[in-house]
Amino acid sequence: MNQPDKNQPDRSRTPRCRPSAATLFATTLFAATTLALGFAAGPAAAQEKPVLTVYTYDGFPSKYGPGGTIKERFEAECGCTLEWVTADDGGTLLARLKLEGDATQADVVLGLDTNLMGEAEASGLFAPHGITPTGLTIPVEWTSETFLPFDWGWFAFVYNDKKLANPPKSLAELVDGEGGPTLLIQDPRTSTPGLGLLLWLQEVYGDKSGEAWAKLKPKIVTVTKGWSEAYGMFIEGEADMVLSYQSSPAYHIIAENQEGFHAAIFPEGHYVQIEVAGITKAADDPELAKKFMAFMISERFQSAIPTGNWMYPAALPESELPPAFAALPKPAKSFLLDPKVVQENRRAWIDAWLAAYGN
Repeated sequence: MNQPDKNQPDRSRTPRCRPSAATLFATTLFAATTLALGFAAGPAAAQEKPVLTVYTYDGFPSKYGPGGTIKERFEAECGCTLEWVTADDGGTLLARLKLEGDATQADVVLGLDTNLMGEAEASGLFAPHGITPTGLTIPVEWTSETFLPFDWGWFAFVYNDKKLANPPKSLAELVDGEGGPTLLIQDPRTSTPGLGLLLWLQEVYGDKSGEAWAKLKPKIVTVTKGWSEAYGMFIEGEADMVLSYQSSPAYHIIAENQEGFHAAIFPEGHYVQIEVAGITKAADDPELAKKFMAFMISERFQSAIPTGNWMYPAALPESELPPAFAALPKPAKSFLLDPKVVQENRRAWIDAWLAAYGN
């Protein structure tokens, strides 16, 4: 609210003597200048808003992601400006945050997952969120005091039945089948889906996961830094299958009215991803960051996830999902490792992947 200008003349008082012309001119000029400056500075000061900087992966605020809707909805109630700062994927987000350390500009980091939570918490760069979440619809009990979930799903290989009429019926067939479909995957060092595939094979094959990777290698067209690049290449027809999500076909059904995209569901089971966000200790306005975290698990944020991020929302009943989601086939078996187990073994498992894959 604009405050009265204290420099304005007090018209309730009558001067004791008549001012000279020169004095009157100077006084008038000073008052006019002050008034002009007041009008110039007043609106600018009134327009100043706190800024919340949120680091996320590039697909989230993209043209087809939920970021635009979420930004509009949050700004409508926070009286602030929400700024997205992007990286290729969740792994890159964490690496950037650790590089920046206490000097980071991030108030919130959105787009890590449970596989990176242990390492992220061990960095000492995150603060407790101070929120007791209710109404979560994720497939596990949530206990973290540092991170909150915003969506979840199963990793899966997606294909177009117009290009691949006979997809593999199992993970074993995908791995062992000679002359099988060509694949696009993501790098486990930089990408959360890439890390998810690494853990998926680790869960199914255990000590023989290196052998599985060696068999997959000839079928892999390329390994991308992030999901967006890989999926874009898949849409352009550069491979038969892409590592994505069980829910990805919902996008093509709802947004493009195309029924030909499917996720191959394997009897061995599928690895679950739960994506999370956290407040940094360097946050300029911790209360504003906390307000965003509370907003993140509210209906206003969560309702933008199914047809924005094309994942299952973390706090929205299944009955409120679009019908296309209910029609998607779901895995009968799921895997999800404890974040501490991933933290303790991630480096060794990535080194084994590098050795097997030959990079």
